[in-house]
Amino acid sequence: MSIHVVGVVALVLVFVLGTVRPVNIGIFALIATFAIGVTMAGEDPKEVLAGFPADIFVLLVGVTYLFGLASTNGTLEWIVERAARAFGDRPTLVPWLIFIFSSLPTMAGALGPAGVAMLAPLCLRLGERYGLSRRMSALMTMHGSCAGNFSPINGLAIIAQQAAENNGLHVSGTALFLGNLGYNVALAVVIYFVFGGRTLMRDARAHRVAVSERVLVAVSERVLVAADGATIGATGAAVTGGTSAGGPAKGGFTELLGHPKTPIRLDQVVTLIVIIGVAIAALVFDFDLGFVTLVAAALLHSIFANYFDGADKKIVWSVVLLICGITTLVGAMQRFGTVEWIGGGLADIGAPLLTAFLLCLIGAVTSAFGSSAGLIGVLVPLAVPFIAMGGIDATWVLVALVISATVVDAMPFSSVGALTLSTAPEEERPKLFRFMLLWGGIMIVTAPVFTWLAFILPASLA
Repeated sequence: MSIHVVGVVALVLVFVLGTVRPVNIGIFALIATFAIGVTMAGEDPKEVLAGFPADIFVLLVGVTYLFGLASTNGTLEWIVERAARAFGDRPTLVPWLIFIFSSLPTMAGALGPAGVAMLAPLCLRLGERYGLSRRMSALMTMHGSCAGNFSPINGLAIIAQQAAENNGLHVSGTALFLGNLGYNVALAVVIYFVFGGRTLMRDARAHRVAVSERVLVAVSERVLVAADGATIGATGAAVTGGTSAGGPAKGGFTELLGHPKTPIRLDQVVTLIVIIGVAIAALVFDFDLGFVTLVAAALLHSIFANYFDGADKKIVWSVVLLICGITTLVGAMQRFGTVEWIGGGLADIGAPLLTAFLLCLIGAVTSAFGSSAGLIGVLVPLAVPFIAMGGIDATWVLVALVISATVVDAMPFSSVGALTLSTAPEEERPKLFRFMLLWGGIMIVTAPVFTWLAFILPASLA
């Protein structure tokens, strides 16, 4: 049995064992990597670990450490409280605000993990404040990030276009951007209506009416107090919490909406400045996000230790082990040439439409467990032989291919998915993990089909 077949079988077994037994999937993945590397590839232990994603390890540890600090001392709650006051009584718009906010960093040029690392904790906490489904908030965050992936200044767009040009293909950057944006916006519409949007819209009017009536009562009480100098309610009953004329009456509009103002402490101000500084350093100056967050978190924890008791325990080691284990195994399979082996077999099929679909499927499956950026650089050269046969425009093949390879970032094994999963409370993490695994599986199956139908088939008939 070839090492490629063994690798694929091992990957399947890792997920089966990790599902049926209470053992972290990352542990099984590391064991499988060692067994295959030593026994079949002749690697020593150091070579086996060549695919260990040290950058992802530092990123996950640094980001979850920093936002663990921000959660422990109440900075996240303060930010979300202010955001809720700014949005007002508009819960139907919050999912779309989450989607748009999450897309801004990638449209501005950042890779998905960097943007999600900064925004996922805030977006999910904001969704929780408005009573949104955690599933909706998580999906809007991840697909919002995916929506900006192929803007003209994004690294993924540059990688895809350079790989195409190096192989003699011309690809429209506008088509890449708009095709990917449109696909993720369509997914956002589906997410909105499937995971609670209809309920939000149905309840919005009733909620506004209820709030308006409560505010009207509060205003009426204030008018009566001002006129009579006594705390007489609208019905003639005493008003609980009333004040003398001219004093500030309780139960006003701010408190009725449930967003009372809270003062901000010095440690929270510094935490907020650190978060903004980290975002600027990573997104604007292209510093390594993992190390920047790690250093910033360590300094912050050292200076205000009294406010961060137990914050280091919020580092999500289970997610770190899971992602690093799976990425190490998939990296070994790429190192052994398994992806190229499969792609080479597809190129021999001789049917461009079928080959294009299968390549999209391989891109979706492989990228779900690895780096989208690295995989795009591999998949584009694999597509060259059958594109050269003619009959299908290279641009639309690449559009379908890159969407299939990136929309699966909603899987919990990708950097984007892992960072989103890490923001969930520990008790809810297993449930969210299973949901993300299910949703990611749906993306693996549907993305190649829909992108083939939307982009490749029409291009072949034109």
